[in-house]
Amino acid sequence: MSSIKTHVKKGDEVEIITGNHKGKRGTVLVVNAAKGRVIVEGVRPLKKATKPSEADSTGGIKTIDGPIHISNVKKVG
Repeated sequence: MSSIKTHVKKGDEVEIITGNHKGKRGTVLVVNAAKGRVIVEGVRPLKKATKPSEADSTGGIKTIDGPIHISNVKKVG
């Protein structure tokens, strides 16, 4: 089992360099190197419908951060 090297890691400050969200900045929350995706805080919000459960009794429509391809982000700081 080999690890895949990436140019960003969890907690890095990044800027989106291409696509609809170009120019936005945020902090990396998750890196999925096997799929080549990162989740950046507050950059690509998605709406997700959830059913009520024991953990979340209200359910409804929630806003989550969506993944972005790792080649579309540039490390800033």
